[in-house]
Amino acid sequence: MNEYDVIVVGGGQAGLAMGYYLRQTNRRFLILDSQKRTGDSWRQRYDTLVLFTPRRYSALPGLDFPGEQMQLPTKEETADYLEMYARHFDLPIQHQTTVLRVKKTAGGYTVETADEVLHTRSLVVATGPFQTPFIPALGQQESSDIFSLHTASYRNETQLPPGPVLIVGGGNSGVQIAVELAASRPVYLSMGQDRTFLPATIFGRSIFSYLYAFGLLQSPGTSWLGKKWRAKPDPIFGYRKQVRELTKNGQLQVTQRTRSIQNRTATFDDGAKADISAIIWATGFRSNYEWLQIPGVLAADGQPIHERGISPVQDLYFIGLPWQYTRGSALLGGVGDDARYIVDRMENR
Repeated sequence: MNEYDVIVVGGGQAGLAMGYYLRQTNRRFLILDSQKRTGDSWRQRYDTLVLFTPRRYSALPGLDFPGEQMQLPTKEETADYLEMYARHFDLPIQHQTTVLRVKKTAGGYTVETADEVLHTRSLVVATGPFQTPFIPALGQQESSDIFSLHTASYRNETQLPPGPVLIVGGGNSGVQIAVELAASRPVYLSMGQDRTFLPATIFGRSIFSYLYAFGLLQSPGTSWLGKKWRAKPDPIFGYRKQVRELTKNGQLQVTQRTRSIQNRTATFDDGAKADISAIIWATGFRSNYEWLQIPGVLAADGQPIHERGISPVQDLYFIGLPWQYTRGSALLGGVGDDARYIVDRMENR
């Protein structure tokens, strides 16, 4: 039977949180996941990846993240937790299912996959912000003999040839990989903009204890505090000491924005140059909603039109977006608030 009250596209943390609250209703729902197993999107990231939020603040609604609560979980532990979560609440997930297109009908939506066409009254898009790896136009200038890959494909150092590595992009992933690689080879970390380094702990307590205690992660993006936070790049949590020591020892050089890459030489905005043998693009991801063939859903820049996840198109919802409502919306520990809000809106409508 291919008729549902709700179909959730995406079986990551946002889709699972939706499933938890939908389980508490009488609605017949299905979660579609393109991965082979729940949590595989985490398993496929680089080997040394750890969350910057402790287990206590990385739990989805209704089930604690197992282990020492104030320690940072690894990617494998996070993947296993998500899989355990899906089993614990017996969530109806259909794996290895890629949605090809969704269209609006008089009574809801048709969801076309490679194997079947499903019908649903309500649709929740839970594919999140990390869909398509982004490499800027600068990447087209690189020499063919330079090894190059995006963080989405990076696993560990054994993939890289010997020699200096350029990491383009100074977010949390870029910094974490730079610190890892600088232990054994020269590394250039090209940060396109200034980043604030926040300590992982303050007086022996996780910085997230203070962020939650002062309501900083729960402040709406439309508030004065939220607007001020959104205007700045995301901070780097931890690694300040490691970056400082590696820079002092000459193992790591933090450079300005990369201007060009030619003949295995990178040139930076200040005119400095570096000879490199490999590039890792830590330049983030872009959203891809080409499969969502519904007028009035996306803005001119391709981003969803919504108010706290509620689309202007009836019975269509988004979840897991950065700053969907608060800074915590895109975090494991914060997505549950948005899921509860959306399910409440479904029930009231």
